[in-house]
Amino acid sequence: QVLLVESGGGLAQAGGSLRLSCAASGRTLSSIATMAWFRQALGKEREFVGAVTRRDITTYYADSVKGRFTISRDNAKNTVYLQMNSLKPEGTAIYYCAASKVVLAIPRMSAQSWYDYWGQGTQVTVSS
Repeated sequence: QVLLVESGGGLAQAGGSLRLSCAASGRTLSSIATMAWFRQALGKEREFVGAVTRRDITTYYADSVKGRFTISRDNAKNTVYLQMNSLKPEGTAIYYCAASKVVLAIPRMSAQSWYDYWGQGTQVTVSS
């Protein structure tokens, strides 16, 4: 069993930055095959943001965040980060961390059904 706890959400201005954290417990982060971030805006479906495989072999981002968001892992702290730069108001959403037992290839990284564990989410609000 893996427990994921997100933190770091809050209010930011458009063009600003935030860094989200996802602390994992129950298993060491290095043993978790794929970690990902998803987000869900009010009234919309949850969508893929980005993912990274074990040992950072593969990272993959949604087109909407590519070049602005970066996922990184700190195995010593058992934490995954989502650095969000150049924030846009459409980025206002609840951001969720997810973990998969499987090393996912890029086409599958964006599919929620491949993820086994989810955090409770952290709210990010971007003002214009």
